[in-house]
Amino acid sequence: MKYRTLIAFVGAFALAGCGLNSVPTAEENAKAKWADVENYYQRRADLIPNLVSTVKAAGAQEKAILVEVTQARASASQVKVSSADLNDPAKVAAYEKAQNGLTLSLQRLQEAYPELKSQDNYKTLMDQLEGTENRISTARHDYNEAVQAYNTTIRTFPDAIGAKVFYGAKPLVPFKATTPGADVAPTVNFGNTN
Repeated sequence: MKYRTLIAFVGAFALAGCGLNSVPTAEENAKAKWADVENYYQRRADLIPNLVSTVKAAGAQEKAILVEVTQARASASQVKVSSADLNDPAKVAAYEKAQNGLTLSLQRLQEAYPELKSQDNYKTLMDQLEGTENRISTARHDYNEAVQAYNTTIRTFPDAIGAKVFYGAKPLVPFKATTPGADVAPTVNFGNTN
């Protein structure tokens, strides 16, 4: 009876040291790290185009306001009234209309000024780009470390025994930046280059 207990204890100890738990744990860790890599690629694919659109829209709104002010200023400076024209109601009215147009444009600029945020939007975009690329880089690094740990586990004694016998484990492939498309950072184009 004692002999059987001793054999059972030695057998359980031997199986415990054969990677029954460490191999799947290391494999699942590596898979989770890969999921993080994919998650950050998806974040980049979702976030960056939306931010670029926001920046473009804010820039277009600001451009429209500034163009309006510039045109109103040019129009106001083209209408001239000399002292000899002060008796002509049509010329005075045209001058007043041009000046009022400039005043309205300047008021619109003043009202919009607190909302003119293209510089803040560009900064936010740049911060998000940098943060996203850093997250991706860190996730790929973490994945490669998890792959290295898994591959080491399935190749070293005694875990190699359980890895082959129970799981038929094969080494995982570390991340290499060779896949076209997903691993390439998107080009940011605001449509203002020639």
